[in-house]
Amino acid sequence: MSVYFVTYQDGAKVMRPVLSRDEYLRLRGSEKQKAILKTVREGDTRQKHRLIQMNYSCIPGEDGALKGCKTASRSVGMDIDFVAPAGLSEEEKKAWMEEKMKCVPELVMEKREALGLLMLERSASKGYHLVFRRHEDLSQEENLRWASDVLGVKFDEGAKDITRVFFTTTADDDELLFLDDEIFDTTPVEMRETENVTVLQCYSSEKAVSQTSNISPLTSVPYDPDARYNGMLFKDIIQKYWELFNDGKEPVDGDRNVLTFELAVTLRSICGYSLEKMMQIIPNYWGTQNQEDVAEWRKTIENALKEPKKGMPYRLKQVLQALKSQAGVKACGGTLTTPPPMPKKLPPLVKLLTKNVPWFYKPAVANAVFPALGVHLHGVKFRYWDNVEHEATFMNVLIGRQSIGKGTIKKPIEYIMEDIKQRDIPNRQREADWKQKNPGAKQKKAPRPTDICIQMLIDNLTDAVFNQRIIDAHNNGQRFIYTIVDEIEALKKVTSKGTVDEVGLLIRKAFDNSDAGQERVGADSVSGIAPLRWNFNASTTPPNARKFFARMVNDGTVSRLDISTIIHSDDDDDTAPILGIYDHLFANELKPYIDRLEAANGLIECQQAKRLSLDMKQENKDAARLYESEAYRVLSYRANVIAWLKGMVLYVAHGYKWSHEIADFVRWSQSYNLWCKMLYFGQQLERELREEVEIQRQSGPQNLLELLPDEFTREQYHQMRQQQGRKGDGESTLRVWQNRGYIAYDDVCGRFCKTPEYKQKIGGKV
Repeated sequence: MSVYFVTYQDGAKVMRPVLSRDEYLRLRGSEKQKAILKTVREGDTRQKHRLIQMNYSCIPGEDGALKGCKTASRSVGMDIDFVAPAGLSEEEKKAWMEEKMKCVPELVMEKREALGLLMLERSASKGYHLVFRRHEDLSQEENLRWASDVLGVKFDEGAKDITRVFFTTTADDDELLFLDDEIFDTTPVEMRETENVTVLQCYSSEKAVSQTSNISPLTSVPYDPDARYNGMLFKDIIQKYWELFNDGKEPVDGDRNVLTFELAVTLRSICGYSLEKMMQIIPNYWGTQNQEDVAEWRKTIENALKEPKKGMPYRLKQVLQALKSQAGVKACGGTLTTPPPMPKKLPPLVKLLTKNVPWFYKPAVANAVFPALGVHLHGVKFRYWDNVEHEATFMNVLIGRQSIGKGTIKKPIEYIMEDIKQRDIPNRQREADWKQKNPGAKQKKAPRPTDICIQMLIDNLTDAVFNQRIIDAHNNGQRFIYTIVDEIEALKKVTSKGTVDEVGLLIRKAFDNSDAGQERVGADSVSGIAPLRWNFNASTTPPNARKFFARMVNDGTVSRLDISTIIHSDDDDDTAPILGIYDHLFANELKPYIDRLEAANGLIECQQAKRLSLDMKQENKDAARLYESEAYRVLSYRANVIAWLKGMVLYVAHGYKWSHEIADFVRWSQSYNLWCKMLYFGQQLERELREEVEIQRQSGPQNLLELLPDEFTREQYHQMRQQQGRKGDGESTLRVWQNRGYIAYDDVCGRFCKTPEYKQKIGGKV
């Protein structure tokens, strides 16, 4: 019999015998083996190659190599796979597969004596592996057909070579179904060399192999899941590649040749044009280790390596930049799908305001309440570590998909704003009475009362009304005005202009409390200028957010916002959330905090908040450098200010007391705000910042080719010609550049690429 554990040595498979049940179970039963199998079963079939491999059908030569073995052992390994009949639905295929899988163990165990069964296990994917005693007068394939006839189950005809290895599962009872110690018996027996064993040859030429590697054409280099390029895992690079260029789908039967070829052409420049390296990182999308499929996979990679070298493809640059943007998301402390976790222990005010919503709404509510809390501060300034004075300005935008529960922020805000709402009612009435008594300019008998102050605004105003509210709020205690809208598009109605650009201008002015207003000559016109103190809450969906702020990502508008989101896992209950009760008891608990904010006045400083803000500044600098994210660095400046302001508001609301809970909340709030900004706007900001550098780099007198990027489309070329005042279509110039070897056309991405020879010619300036 034989059990051989397969490993790799210098890129080639070698084997050593497993001599006991204990050793066999120990190899199968490691925690690493269990974790890999779990990943494979969850759908990541690329991890299958990391499972332990065993061979049961042959004896290695003196060097221990598997390749070229012709001496069969006393046992035979058999692979049973199932393929559902064509024409069945997915549900029907699943039911058919489950029925087949359920029947096999009982069938095999019934026939184990006749079969000479030595081992039975579930395979990593769909089927079973079994080992039985060899009939020495039969070839390998004849043994497999004999066993197939005994069981009435078809064997995998792609796995009939004695060198066939099996990806082993675990030692658990539901994985290893039967094991006979006879399988470890190594007593020698006179064996003949096998006949009729088909050895499949690699389709690529011997010359091509010798040019790229000294690996044997029949050798499969082990997949390396930990291989990296500039700190990025190759498996992440490949995953992002499929996400960007194949809707997130991996190659399947029908397109795997062409898609694997394009992937290999894209990646070869960062693999040193090494066949061995590429075989380590490019998955075998054929999904099996039989020699035919391995040969086809290898041949595809070799063909990609034969293509003319053209530098780093544009597609690869896009992938690497996308991963770089994702690195900025990771710098915020969360993952690509989950934000940084909220502190378990919250400041009492935040705990109160979030207590009535489910856990996955708490982060959004915890941040959305600050615009309303800030409105209660008037005549209050806080001094930042750079000695610049700020007021409690918060503009919160909640971004989440449709029907996810963005309305959960409304009830806490409603209770926070209740006292201001009640103060506005008599002021609105007084304003209405004055208008009624003074309907026209010529009939006015009394000036408009100067002590009217209305802070809560509707979302449909004229410029005159908006400016009047700004001036009234300033003249009556340096107060804030406030707006809440269900959809951010409604903010365009705050002024008469009704444009996105006007909203962006107001956001930038409000954050800095810059002067706003209007000057008019007419006696009846609203005229006046005052610092803009405007807080708001707005909600929107991710596509609308990106569209609304498309031209404001790199002008400081987005960085001034406090962004929140709601992450609702698909595994969570999709029904409407059950909220807690908001009543007079809730209002009574909230009142002391609101009263403290209303009573505050003057310049307020907090040394603990200042030190924390300085610490976060340095941490942000280090994180931006570590993750090489320019977008993170740019966004972190104002994210620090916003988080610090929240800490100062909590400091006042809690009776001028600082605490570890407030400090933890401030740290988390900054990370959460940055995570949301990087998630929704990071990639665009990274691209725009990179383009700024590119423009600066290309400034100055240069020839036309130097003005173009390393890879460019024909359309970009024509546009550059027009900008430089060149006449004609320029096609002859392109042909000259190609003939001289300055550029080459990349069929994979449809772009022209500057060649290494051209870069060397101009001294690396491009």
